[in-house]
Amino acid sequence: MKGATAGETHKMLTVMKRAIVLWTSIVMLALLIFASRPAWSADASIILQSTTSTKNSGLYSYILPLFKKATGIDVHVVAVGTGQAIRNATKGDGDVLLAHAPEAEEQFVNQGYGVARFNVMYNEFVLVGPLTDPASISTASSVSDALRRIAGQHAVFVSRGDNSGTHIREKQLWLSSSVDLTGASGQWYRETGSGMGATLNIAVGMNAYCFTDRATWIDFNNKADFSILFEGGTELANQYGVVLVNPKKHPHVKKDAGQTFIDWLLGPEGQHAIASYRLHGEQLFFPNAGQ
Repeated sequence: MKGATAGETHKMLTVMKRAIVLWTSIVMLALLIFASRPAWSADASIILQSTTSTKNSGLYSYILPLFKKATGIDVHVVAVGTGQAIRNATKGDGDVLLAHAPEAEEQFVNQGYGVARFNVMYNEFVLVGPLTDPASISTASSVSDALRRIAGQHAVFVSRGDNSGTHIREKQLWLSSSVDLTGASGQWYRETGSGMGATLNIAVGMNAYCFTDRATWIDFNNKADFSILFEGGTELANQYGVVLVNPKKHPHVKKDAGQTFIDWLLGPEGQHAIASYRLHGEQLFFPNAGQ
């Protein structure tokens, strides 16, 4: 180089070579990281058929941006009752199913509409009602005892009545409590055929008992003088599962993108995101993939 000694020129060339080597290493590392991730297009997306409680609680608003940041995949959520979500997925109107009726989800898989079912997370169901508690369920020894007290008093009970995951579990509990609801419908037992929020509003308006999931109750803004009157116990566990819709039944299913979403949910990043979500300072869902 003009004006430089041989030694100075050698030093400058050495620095330049090292800089080139360092820059090349950075570029190669970036290419390796990029190559290790699926090459999704900018408009990659899937449809998630989901129960309403997960969406209404705000969980998806929290975790889906994290998933998109990690993978580039958009998730479009169709939030309906579990029964409707399963019917939609059965028709191929979605790529992934996330619901909270394990027996129905297993049946969905066994009939060939889903590939496999995996536990994702859980919370719990609760019985809510007015603080006056006319059937004294707050002192019940079990959920079966609580339901028998409601039936024995003919205290008004408002049910979703929509074959959602919550309604399915409620019906199972009445059955296991040996309570015959024949003739009760339209009397002390009222069915709304509506979602959880609307059903809770009706229950509050009628001063009635209601069966709901804890996440929806925490997010519910019209509690008036209502409170959780019975909670706890394995019978009230509310398990959520995820299933890839079977591409052999519906070839249009986005198998790879759907499986990427499931793997993320079940993996450390997704499970940590679920555990981290809080509403009014309370954890709503508890991850349990693999259990």
